[in-house]
Amino acid sequence: MKIGIISDTHDDIDDVRRAIDIFNKEEAQYVIHAGDYVFPGIVMEFKNLNAKLIGVLGNNDGEKGLLLKAFLEVGGELKGELGELHIDDLKIGIYHGTSAEIKTQLIESGRYNIVVCGHTHRLEPAGYVMGNYSNDPPTLALNPGTGHRKTESLAEAFVEGGVIILDTQYRGYRFIELP
Repeated sequence: MKIGIISDTHDDIDDVRRAIDIFNKEEAQYVIHAGDYVFPGIVMEFKNLNAKLIGVLGNNDGEKGLLLKAFLEVGGELKGELGELHIDDLKIGIYHGTSAEIKTQLIESGRYNIVVCGHTHRLEPAGYVMGNYSNDPPTLALNPGTGHRKTESLAEAFVEGGVIILDTQYRGYRFIELP
């Protein structure tokens, strides 16, 4: 089974549409969004997704009620600040990553095989565009970076990111960059 992963889309409808095209082409059955949609209309774009959308809230998601409504309208599940997904003998934790301490606790708890996060807008594991995982410790942390178009700024907030395709059959993942 294939699972798409995206985070930190921050109102970027064009890159969300590109990501949805990738997820549909890859025939993902689930897509995990690790938060920071910002605008509930971003969630509505996932109506064109041929997979189940699972998401958590990020630190920039102030319109929680409208985000929940949008998730319900697209047949998705908004899990709150922390979510879990159990698929193919995998326990996946989903947390935006706002608190580095909580993220570390989730990774080190041994409760999950994989922890999906966002927030930093940086690819994790750093420098790895593909890799494998096992059900044994240590827990793998996956962060696709930002799902927002690349923009130069002094803070370098939107320079690294795209989507991740997690393949549970082959126990691997790969990063696909968005423009």
